[in-house]
Amino acid sequence: MVTTLTDDRRARHIAEQVPDPELPMLTLADLGVLRDVTLTPDGTVVAELTPTYSGCPAMAEMRAGVAARLTDAGYERVEVRTVLDPPWSTDWITAEGRRKLAEHGIAPPGPAPRPSAGPVPLVLSTTRRAVPCPRCGATDTEETSRFGATSCKALWRCRACREPFEYVKEI
Repeated sequence: MVTTLTDDRRARHIAEQVPDPELPMLTLADLGVLRDVTLTPDGTVVAELTPTYSGCPAMAEMRAGVAARLTDAGYERVEVRTVLDPPWSTDWITAEGRRKLAEHGIAPPGPAPRPSAGPVPLVLSTTRRAVPCPRCGATDTEETSRFGATSCKALWRCRACREPFEYVKEI
């Protein structure tokens, strides 16, 4: 089978539409876990995914979703690979993904922490973040639980509108 640029783009477009199983308002492309989609000379579609963290339980569902969508679209040979380097970062969430999170009442993450060139500083207390409420925009918010429904989210509450909300933690 001879591949064309159109085949490559079509396969990528199909894979980009797969929803995240834990945050279904986002696609895998919005979340930044879909790294690459290519066609090999023999016609195999190769999709590469990076998990949000090691041991992410949603990876099996992500792989299955990408494989199913591509197979349903007529691609006979599909291979979904896990790519770990470089590791995923919340900085990979697209602007559209951040907009969708906020639109659905989930505070998007701020910039991911940058590793320092020197020794890692020891911090004994939590760092206070200003996490704006995705409902009213107020910054008078508080963390109520570091762990939410999934490992990548925390639970927060707005003191202004008194509404609880989830927050995607920076990685």
